[in-house]
Amino acid sequence: MTDSAREEAVRLTASDKMMKALSELGVDCIFANLGSDHPAIIETWAKFRAQGIDMPKIIVCPHEMVALSAAHGYAQATGNLQAVFVHVDVGTQNMGGALHNAMRGRIPLFIFAGASPVTLDGEMTGSRNEFIHYLQDISDQRATVREYTKWNYDLHVGHNIDLAVKRAIQVAKSEPTGPVYLMAAREMLEEEFESSDVTARDLEPVRASALTPDQAREIATAIANAQFPLVITSYLGRNHDAVKELIALSDEWAVPVMEAGPFYMNFPADHPMHLGYEDFVEENPYLAKADVVVVIDSDIPWMTQNSHRSASSTLYWIDSDPIKETIPLWYYSGQVAFRADACQALKQIRAELSQLSFDDGVREQRRQSVESESKRLREEWAKDEAMPADGVITPEFLTKAVREVIDDETIVVNETISNYRVAWRHLQNKTPGGFFGSGASSLGWHGGAAVGVKLANPDKTVIALTGDGSYIFSVPSAVHLTAAKYDAPFLTVIYNNGGWKSPKLSTLGVHPDGVANQHSDFHVDFYPEAHLERAAEVVSGTFTAKVEAPEALHDVLVDALAHVRAGHSAVVNVILNKL
Repeated sequence: MTDSAREEAVRLTASDKMMKALSELGVDCIFANLGSDHPAIIETWAKFRAQGIDMPKIIVCPHEMVALSAAHGYAQATGNLQAVFVHVDVGTQNMGGALHNAMRGRIPLFIFAGASPVTLDGEMTGSRNEFIHYLQDISDQRATVREYTKWNYDLHVGHNIDLAVKRAIQVAKSEPTGPVYLMAAREMLEEEFESSDVTARDLEPVRASALTPDQAREIATAIANAQFPLVITSYLGRNHDAVKELIALSDEWAVPVMEAGPFYMNFPADHPMHLGYEDFVEENPYLAKADVVVVIDSDIPWMTQNSHRSASSTLYWIDSDPIKETIPLWYYSGQVAFRADACQALKQIRAELSQLSFDDGVREQRRQSVESESKRLREEWAKDEAMPADGVITPEFLTKAVREVIDDETIVVNETISNYRVAWRHLQNKTPGGFFGSGASSLGWHGGAAVGVKLANPDKTVIALTGDGSYIFSVPSAVHLTAAKYDAPFLTVIYNNGGWKSPKLSTLGVHPDGVANQHSDFHVDFYPEAHLERAAEVVSGTFTAKVEAPEALHDVLVDALAHVRAGHSAVVNVILNKL
């Protein structure tokens, strides 16, 4: 090795090795909110840029909620794991709700956080030299994320940081996928090595599992002999090929499909075998009718207090995590569970069905019946979209207006909360990859997610639908600063009912005749004169509008989308009936 080559090799730090590992593993972006624990990383980034060394694109986000939500959206849109870098304990805590969303939504993410330096008197490069290093020194930083990650680790030596990163990503990408968390003190990141000392390590995620032949045959036989089989799914659409397989199964065997709390486009809304959406409030009549129920990729296909399947029916459950190991109290009585990949399982079931005899008359009769019911449902929903007679915009009318100004190249990010059912019914999305929700319950996800989705799809239009409460939670100023900085414009449509409607609905669900209802005293309303859209004006050139008249809505949405397509974000605050 020449002197110059040896000098270059010595400059390989643990931070350098981490960046090289992330690049090697195909990470596109690092969504970052940096702090005093990241000097080595900042130095690596500058060095790599100066030397033309490949590394993930750095997306600096002014708030951790935005950073993790953006990585979440990007990962959903691409199917590829992304990285998030945050600052010690405080940055980790700021991710809070977004981490819950990623965990429950099964989003593979690599999260790195620094830690307070472990030396105090300059013994090592990176030793403590700021007063906050004492205040941010806690006994168990990983405890903050332990319930919300598949794997977490405190790096003890910088030399094998690449192994720690690869092990983390192997776990994150293995089904059921999810976030992982690595932390390291400054000194670990500053450690230097000879480049010749790097050990080649190749760690692959576990490959998708399949049903056994007997299991596939059992499910196929049950479907073939059923009078009214029913498929229910929530997130099968994360794999576009699985959507194709489900469509083929439905077409070939006249199997109706329902979506339950969908956060992907799982089955085309205009398909004649689509029987709508489980809304968890009203009784599901199709569930009670079904003699064979196949749940594929769902955590909560119905609420057992409200809906019941027939006592004589059979319930098959296909999922990468069919018993929901991270949900302590969970059950669906009589479940016959199979741990398998949805796409693989559907291929197997279809192959077995092709070998079976069946009563074609029963199948065609079912097809006609389901198609008729599907048509009836949509005609019923269409009535709710009519121009409001009292001049107050309804969620249904608003969602129809959104539907009419978008096309199949538009991606919708949905966080409408108390209007989820409205969004599912009236958007009528039919394009795989054209619809995303967080998959969980921590509000404020939509803003960062829309940025991530747009970064992953720069040639597509992105629209975020949100309630007014979730809009506030999204840290809109940080969202729009990030969107502007990285040329990721999108349209936000606020379903503004003047407060947090969901807690009110929850109270009424438990105390329908209670004192809170008698006095309309729910403590959920906001300041009624607020112009929420103006929070986005932190970035000049952002289009903002407040709409109260139904007849003005269409034109404002058209103008807003034109603004977005010209390269600037837009926020339309739509005033609905108050709480």
